[in-house]
Amino acid sequence: MPWMKWLPWRFMVGKFARAHGFLDPLSVMARLQRFSEPSEVAEPIELLRAGVVFHARALMNSKVIQHNLDWVWPYWVERQFDPTDKSFIPRAFSITHCNLSHRNWTAVGQPDCEEMPIVDPRGLLMPYYDGWSIDVWVVDDGGDRLIPAKAGDCCQKLEMGSNIAVVTETASGDNRLRNRVLVEGGIEDRQCVLELTAECRQGGWLVVALRPYNPEGVSFLHKVRLDERRRSWLIEEKQAVEFDRPVERHLASDYRHGDVFLHLEDTGGRTHSECEVGMATAGAMFRVESGDPLDISVHIPLHSDKHTSGPAQRWADCLHNHCALSVPDPHLQFIYDAAIRTLILHSPCDVYPGPFTYKRFWFRDAAFMIQSLLYAGLVERAERALDQFPKRQKGDGFFHSQDGEWDSNGEALWIFDLFCQLTNRHLKSRWREPVLRGARWIDSKRNPRDGSRCGGLLPAGFSAEHLGPNDCYYWDDFWGLGGQLAAAAICDRDGLQHEREAFTTQAMDFRQTIDASLASVAERLGRPAMPASPNRRLDSGAIGSIAAGYPLQLYPAQDPRLTDLVEYLLDNCFVGGGFFQDMIHSGINAYLTLHIAQVMLRAGDSRCLQLMRNVAALASPTGQWPEAIHPHSLGGCMGDGQHAWAAAEWIAMQRNCFVREEGESLILASGLPPEWLADESARAPITFGPALTRFGTISLEIIPGTRPQVRWMAEWYRREPSIEVRPIGFVAAVAGADTSQVELTAP
Repeated sequence: MPWMKWLPWRFMVGKFARAHGFLDPLSVMARLQRFSEPSEVAEPIELLRAGVVFHARALMNSKVIQHNLDWVWPYWVERQFDPTDKSFIPRAFSITHCNLSHRNWTAVGQPDCEEMPIVDPRGLLMPYYDGWSIDVWVVDDGGDRLIPAKAGDCCQKLEMGSNIAVVTETASGDNRLRNRVLVEGGIEDRQCVLELTAECRQGGWLVVALRPYNPEGVSFLHKVRLDERRRSWLIEEKQAVEFDRPVERHLASDYRHGDVFLHLEDTGGRTHSECEVGMATAGAMFRVESGDPLDISVHIPLHSDKHTSGPAQRWADCLHNHCALSVPDPHLQFIYDAAIRTLILHSPCDVYPGPFTYKRFWFRDAAFMIQSLLYAGLVERAERALDQFPKRQKGDGFFHSQDGEWDSNGEALWIFDLFCQLTNRHLKSRWREPVLRGARWIDSKRNPRDGSRCGGLLPAGFSAEHLGPNDCYYWDDFWGLGGQLAAAAICDRDGLQHEREAFTTQAMDFRQTIDASLASVAERLGRPAMPASPNRRLDSGAIGSIAAGYPLQLYPAQDPRLTDLVEYLLDNCFVGGGFFQDMIHSGINAYLTLHIAQVMLRAGDSRCLQLMRNVAALASPTGQWPEAIHPHSLGGCMGDGQHAWAAAEWIAMQRNCFVREEGESLILASGLPPEWLADESARAPITFGPALTRFGTISLEIIPGTRPQVRWMAEWYRREPSIEVRPIGFVAAVAGADTSQVELTAP
């Protein structure tokens, strides 16, 4: 903080700490900063704030969970605190207890609405953002208890039709439970619906349990009361949960009396609970007769004043004429369709990279997500998100989402340009001045050319948070260069020749500076692979330099700086078939694995197929990926449990496998498994489209067989581009002018 630079404050804080037997915190911070390059921002205040909130809850978890293990806790706690489970994490010197092994959840909701209730891997429902949860249990008359959080196995799936719903089915002995969660209604009467079916051969009870926690841990709940009609819960004096019939038995408890789970045999029952600690629990019980399944529904009204202008769209409206995929692999088909819906759900106006931990804005995530919105044909949704960019620009031209992250301007300019190219539109007038100011900022932000390793590059910063301590990251430089080139292209199309020349000159100088730096680093390292920064050896942070190949295409596909970087990462940074990020994330990253696969796809390296298969295998049963994946539990260990950026990368990967641009050429079918193309028994063609490209809109149809046929229909913006068909396992073909199909032959 700036005021801590004042000498009296520093002296007083240090003296006070030492007087009480503590280390001087300012001295400690100063020593920590020596591990980083000097920078304007030690760490973005936004991330510090989020980290403090996260660990405050985790500290609360440590005070509550470990000496109350007779409670029913969320699935991650039941696994992480079980010494016989592979997700077990020792607690000896941990002052906080975080969900580090099963950060998995799936959001439900409706397009264009901010409310995104989430469901954990065992059906625990958190209807309100960062609030309490609802769990469901079955207790039979013989004493057997079906508690999903404690179940070793369950079946969970994502239903996709006129709506999306998460269905969780668990069983234990003769007891069965089906839990289905979705969101219904319009803006004025929207509600989260929990549909339950319970079976109990001996007869028993279905228990709808109110829980003072969610998939992150404790979430305080002070008051709960069953209303006089016995049809709803009033939580914190607000009507929050409605049952479709009167509650037959009701239990309530507080922290001092223990979890309501411990009182399931009580016959008296309580209709309300007040807990000063904030750990109130309640159970609404419904009789299940032997051999007679019980169906009930629970409704939770969702009220939010944050909506886009106009009525929310239906799912069918959003999906109309989107870029559809039809492939013979049911799993790959499912996760593509799920990814499309994830993108729609997470773009109500702004785009969010997640429904919970990351339900906030970054330019970095937004650029990749909007790219995939465009690839999916969701143009209006992408345009609406881009309309939010100018309001986040500072007076000096900095596109600000996080302090100290110098990649944002390049990302903003690049995605503005991509929107214009893929839609064949000029830049919107209200975007023009932000683009020009944003491009000027990049050049003004570069370090002075002082002969140092970082001379002429962008300054040290926190960058993409998973690359390491503050440094002059090539990731920032590549995006800065990409942004300048994008601004020059925009100005060229819009007739702004003076600005085009200025930005082109700046980009040429920046490229020469970067290339000279890379040459110096290659000489120092003895190989062309690009590290994270000029100051670093090769390590997992080098993943940031992949951006030069994907998505920016700053270098040719076979550039040794890219191909050698891929080989380094494959040889040294892969665990369980995916890229393992050692820095901060410490997990397998689906989206970063796909970044590597994209560079390999450009280079014609067939190993990209295996990387795609590996990422597909890491998807949750509902077709989602957490930001980082635990190498043993295969659950989420970092970030949001449903990472929308990862979903976006799956869409982009499939799109580029079917159709991608390389220079002035359009490359078709270059990333499809050869067995798909050669399948003579295939009953249906493989299709993809309509897909937006820089040259126009195209739809593909592939007829498998011994001599597969690749056909396309296109509406070009201008002249027809050069078209090459480069399938793996077949001879590449160049389409002739005015040709709309080719027949493939084996090598």
